[in-house]
Amino acid sequence: MIVKSALIKIGELDIHLTRKDIKNLHISVMPPDGQVRVSAPDAMTETAIRMAVIHRIPWIRRQQAAFAKQERQSAREMVNGETHYLWGRRYRLEVIESDTLKSQTVKLKSGKLILTVNIDASDEVKLKLLNEYYRNRLKVRAPDLINKWSKQTGVAINSWQIQKMKTKWGSCNIEGGNIQLNLDLAKKPLPCLEYIILHELLHFKERQHNDKFKALLDTHMPDWRSRRDLLNQMPLNQESWKHQE
Repeated sequence: MIVKSALIKIGELDIHLTRKDIKNLHISVMPPDGQVRVSAPDAMTETAIRMAVIHRIPWIRRQQAAFAKQERQSAREMVNGETHYLWGRRYRLEVIESDTLKSQTVKLKSGKLILTVNIDASDEVKLKLLNEYYRNRLKVRAPDLINKWSKQTGVAINSWQIQKMKTKWGSCNIEGGNIQLNLDLAKKPLPCLEYIILHELLHFKERQHNDKFKALLDTHMPDWRSRRDLLNQMPLNQESWKHQE
């Protein structure tokens, strides 16, 4: 697929336009700063694209306003008392340093995330340990949900992976028969993880975010919109995440 990108301006809006071999135009407003991205069919004229965006400006402004009000996490410093999330719940970090450790660990105990590290451990090492903890939590939770929705949708996949992604909550490789889940889903409520899993599995039946795709979501998960909204309402990290339609 040949993809062509450009930056166009519509009024005060900067629009990141991508032309693809698709049937329908798709408009996304991206957290955290409300960037507007438009995917348009190759054959669609720029005038038609501009008219479509102008028609959606009230919706775009509402999305941008909602993101502007959304809580943000500060840059992670990995210090005592810092807030971290697991399955949508907020936990305080407690860092224990020692010079006699056999292994460095992260454990959930007494309502805290306990990070036990060598006394000279860098912030990068501490963050790597925490991310590995999140990865392990996803490895425990995701398989049952993937099996559940594979049976309900009739979609069988060959494999799934966990990745640290900056622009999407999930993705799929239809030709390879696998899906990828964002590592940070371990920080979000479990219904959000379940929604993303179903979302990616259904792309094996319909690749585009069109009416057919939404109808499939409605059939299998009638409350998918509230789950999507919950995902988007959770505190944002420093990265920008793709708004799941």
